Amino acid sequence: MRRRAGIGGLQTAAAARDQYRLLGENVAKIKTDLMKEQLATFRSQLEDFARKHKNDIRKNPAFRSQFHEMCAKVGVDPLASNKGFWAELLGIGDFYYELGVQIVEICLETRSHNGGLINLQELCTLLRQKRKTSREAVSEDDCLRAISKLKVLGSGFEVISVGKKKLVRSVPTELNKDHNEIIELAQGQEFVTVDEVERRLSWTSGRAIDALDILLDEGFAMIDDGHKDGKRRYWFPCVSSIASTVNTDA
Repeated sequence: MRRRAGIGGLQTAAAARDQYRLLGENVAKIKTDLMKEQLATFRSQLEDFARKHKNDIRKNPAFRSQFHEMCAKVGVDPLASNKGFWAELLGIGDFYYELGVQIVEICLETRSHNGGLINLQELCTLLRQKRKTSREAVSEDDCLRAISKLKVLGSGFEVISVGKKKLVRSVPTELNKDHNEIIELAQGQEFVTVDEVERRLSWTSGRAIDALDILLDEGFAMIDDGHKDGKRRYWFPCVSSIASTVNTDA
């Protein structure tokens, strides 16, 4: 017959558990302190790197993108504020603020053509045209970072993926799955017809017409009835270059 553990045995086991717990806490603290020390070292090295290469960071979009990736790995956001070390050293907070203002201007200028939904590549092209006298080149990555800071304006101003394209939405209208599928379908020839939507997406006529009518009402699509076959075309400026006809000179 096995003997039950007495009070002394229970106390010994409890003391052992406490020792293991304290040991675990000490190990975790040592690891945390070590990680903090390493992080502080990385940040210091990042600051030294920024001082040494600040001209490249300001003027070279590819270099600037890689610098942002380095910052993200050590928990540094140079765009978090226009004040402080990073803003004073690099001035990139002001750079992205300026880009954000110009992106808003372009979205407003082109809204009558695209309903507030513009191709990201088209937006970048118009932004470069607006900044043609600036010494600082602008990349797609710069546009994305500037747009991410515009979310504080509330609904709208976000990047959505439709098929192979990235579109910038600057209006509060939400696009559902049906709308996205139609816009993706339109990427091939920049327009769709009701028959094509029915055939390619295996939809009923009512479903296709309802979705197209909403896109039309919201200004995302334009109609063209001037064809011999009598089929109405629904054109989508957000997947074409119609917006480039808008004058966006600063």
